[in-house]
Amino acid sequence: MNNKHHNTMGTRTLFFLLCCLVLVPVAAAQQRRNDPWWITLEEGKRYFRNGAYGDALRYFEDARESRKTYYAKMERDLITVLSLHTVRGLRDDLGLLEKYIEREFRVDAMDALKELYYRVPKARLNNSSTAALTELGRLKNYPEAEFWLGEVYRAEGEFSIALSQYQKAYDQKALLENPEFGREILYRIAGLRQLRREYTEMAKILDDILKTDTLWSRESFARSNLLRSLETNGVNRFLLLFRHNEPYVEKAHRTMGFYYYNSGRHERAVENLLFAFLIQNSVIIDALLHSQYDYTFTNLSNLMNDIGRRRDLLAYLEEIEYFKTTYFLANSLYAVNRRSAARELWTFLRDNAGGEWRGRALSQLNNPRLDPIPER
Repeated sequence: MNNKHHNTMGTRTLFFLLCCLVLVPVAAAQQRRNDPWWITLEEGKRYFRNGAYGDALRYFEDARESRKTYYAKMERDLITVLSLHTVRGLRDDLGLLEKYIEREFRVDAMDALKELYYRVPKARLNNSSTAALTELGRLKNYPEAEFWLGEVYRAEGEFSIALSQYQKAYDQKALLENPEFGREILYRIAGLRQLRREYTEMAKILDDILKTDTLWSRESFARSNLLRSLETNGVNRFLLLFRHNEPYVEKAHRTMGFYYYNSGRHERAVENLLFAFLIQNSVIIDALLHSQYDYTFTNLSNLMNDIGRRRDLLAYLEEIEYFKTTYFLANSLYAVNRRSAARELWTFLRDNAGGEWRGRALSQLNNPRLDPIPER
């Protein structure tokens, strides 16, 4: 009798635990759908950074669905009003539609328009009800969620799907909370193209990023002036005369410079690597000026000494491949017969860089040659 009762209780306990195992994920999924989409997205990022890619994927998908559901309801609410016989005679006049909605106290449609005007400048709608409905439907898209889904697929090695997600996010860039993030999406696309050795496609993407560099966009005038100054005045005087603090395009210049160098187009490599070099040093000098108002740049060797105690700037040197950039700029200059500038940069590397780049620079000073860029 007792054993039977014990077995029954045990069965009930097991059944209860199994139900919990089933219900907990269901409850969690329901909670994700109930949360605002931006909260769900942030939770997904947390899982992603902890390497829990499966959980991150579910959160990003739920964030996308949550936003879609939210704006789909508003879209339906507006369609409901626009479908009314009395409204169809308003001839696509958004102002008249607003008055009707207010007069008839159509609360749902009123809320839809308020949300729309918060997200989209009213002037862009050109007083068109049709345009308002179109824009409201477009708000169902969530480019940040598409991007982070791409991040998950990239992390799991599904590069084709990741590229598709990144492209989808970029196509929706007008909806980004931070418009500047569109450039980060392009960098992700370019990085995967490079990884897949699709260099022509990579170059097209990076060229799009470089169009946002105003100095670069002045074409040959600015570029030839910079190169002439470097050759005439030397590296240190060049950095005294010019500043170009555009950190968001530095990587594009650097990557394109390496690409052109490896493909034997050394004139193009010089242009991009010189811009990357100028931006890198401008960022470093400006950072020192920010923390020490009376700081004065004198020469590159002193600059390296000045950042020796700055962990943030030492980390920046690693991030931007500072010595590698300088080395292949020197090599490119040598290739286009700007040998004085090349030797000056190799000498700087010999005296200030460590390890690989010091050794390479010393070798170049003894016996110059065009060695290839190592693949990492």
